[in-house]
Amino acid sequence: MLDFPRWKVASIWLTIAVLCALAIPSLIPQRITDQWGINLPRINLGLDLAGGSYLLLEADVNDVASNRLEAMREQVQTEMRRQDPRIEIGDISTRGGRLSFLLRDPSQVDAARERLLAITGGGVGMTGQREWDIQVVDSSRLVLTPTPAGLNQAVDTAMGDATEVVRRRIDELGTREPTIIRQGSNRIVVQVPGLQNPQALKDLLGKTAKLEFKLVDETATPQQLASKQAPAGSQVLAYPTNPSGIPLIAVKRSAIITGDQLSDARMEFSQQTNEPQVAITFDSQGGRKFARVTQENVNKPFAIILDNQVISAPNINEPITGGRAQISGSFTTESANALAIALRSGKLPVALKVVEESTVGPDLGAESIKAGILASAVAVALVVAFMLVTYGRFGVYANLAVVINVFVIVGVLALIGGTLTLPGIAGFVLTIGTAVDANVLINERIREERHRGRSVVQAVELGYSEASRTIFEANMTHAISGIIMFLLGSGPVKGFAVVLLIGIATSVFTAVLFTRMLTAGWLRRNKPKTINI
Repeated sequence: MLDFPRWKVASIWLTIAVLCALAIPSLIPQRITDQWGINLPRINLGLDLAGGSYLLLEADVNDVASNRLEAMREQVQTEMRRQDPRIEIGDISTRGGRLSFLLRDPSQVDAARERLLAITGGGVGMTGQREWDIQVVDSSRLVLTPTPAGLNQAVDTAMGDATEVVRRRIDELGTREPTIIRQGSNRIVVQVPGLQNPQALKDLLGKTAKLEFKLVDETATPQQLASKQAPAGSQVLAYPTNPSGIPLIAVKRSAIITGDQLSDARMEFSQQTNEPQVAITFDSQGGRKFARVTQENVNKPFAIILDNQVISAPNINEPITGGRAQISGSFTTESANALAIALRSGKLPVALKVVEESTVGPDLGAESIKAGILASAVAVALVVAFMLVTYGRFGVYANLAVVINVFVIVGVLALIGGTLTLPGIAGFVLTIGTAVDANVLINERIREERHRGRSVVQAVELGYSEASRTIFEANMTHAISGIIMFLLGSGPVKGFAVVLLIGIATSVFTAVLFTRMLTAGWLRRNKPKTINI
């Protein structure tokens, strides 16, 4: 009991000193710590405390289905046109949510079916259901129909990818501790503390950022454009800034290059006009492909398409090498920077729309913080008074452990970059209230041992050793509950669980190990014959 080596004492004090030092920046207003010029760890405040924006995004399932059809159309074209042997097909139709095409040579139907089986993949999940049903109609027409299982799998994959893209875009804004989680099968919850105007966030997240470069179909007539009936193999897209005055343009369906082959996108100012533009850099494969296509199509126009709308259709005057290009248009500095962020973070695999939004003001959070501080102060004061009256010197040690425990919890939260929410404050107050439970058990056991006639040292030794098992078991049950809440809960529940788990660990450290060290030091120095407890 009295054997506390110097290294052990030093390590305990060092741990407490470091964690208390880490807690200090979180207890000082950020406007003051920002003036220090040092990036110090501090607790981040959640949406309910710092204020901010809340968005609920919903994916368009029909958009996922149409994207799958378009991707499969390109795969079918590529697969049927490859050699050994080449299979000649007519135009591919995607009407009615199905993909169909006619074979020019009906004798190749079996070969075409085998190739379709290869590119449509195997089964979905444990059920083994196929993603596409393949049918032969009238001995020469092949029809691919997406299955419900395949569509559900595609939606799940698209939502997972969309969540990551949303997270990257918000991180580019420089926000602190955003909450981005999936809700249900086709929704994403976004909470951004500190952002009071959600419009810029809505504009950024609502942009699919699907970038494509396609050749312009110069054979399209004004009548075809007016009726939106493009020649075979082409499509009509909106072109609001068309110099000819016609807000429509025909482009080839197949993209010569896409935004997936970008390695970087930055806002810059044009050296000629000094207007904002977006400079894009292709990866090595994209750069080579872009150079080859522009070399083969000199003196022909190509369209730069963003989210199925043409923003520019320049002429290829010479091969564009070096893997760089510029997107110019009616940009402001803010819109050009937003587009660059969207392109850098990648395109959304599915269109998202805002179905619910709200803004939490900082005043409500400030009131919650004041209430939390008041509740914490009252809890500490009542605990301190109770322990002093009940246990005397041992109560002083327990009170010192409670005060240090408060700083240690704050320090650990700051160290891990944790986010404090209103339920987290509730967990904080609860932890303070129960922080002395261990000391109550220890002190009562010491009192019992003294009544049985044990010496002071024996009573203290047995009090700590025997009560430790009960303390461990009690805190394990609390920890299990906290772990379950952390793993299964989300948002406020998870915030409460984080503070609770940290509080359990720190309270055991301060209430058992720290107070035992103080008690051992007092006994070793004074060697009392009796104790008042």
